Amino acid sequence: MAQLKVQQIKSTIGCKQNQRETVRSLGLKRIGDVVVKEDRPEIRGMVQTVRHLVTVEEVE
Repeated sequence: MAQLKVQQIKSTIGCKQNQRETVRSLGLKRIGDVVVKEDRPEIRGMVQTVRHLVTVEEVE
């Protein structure tokens, strides 16, 4: 199954509470953190919520 590499590129300071919680639930704690998640609809939705704070790449 395909996987997504998600990297936090911006701070959550000044963001809405739900966006801060979404970044934390993705497993990101600070700028530069990278996590690899399975490509599922739930993860895609979370990434869509914080698309201005993260970058996403598909990993084989």
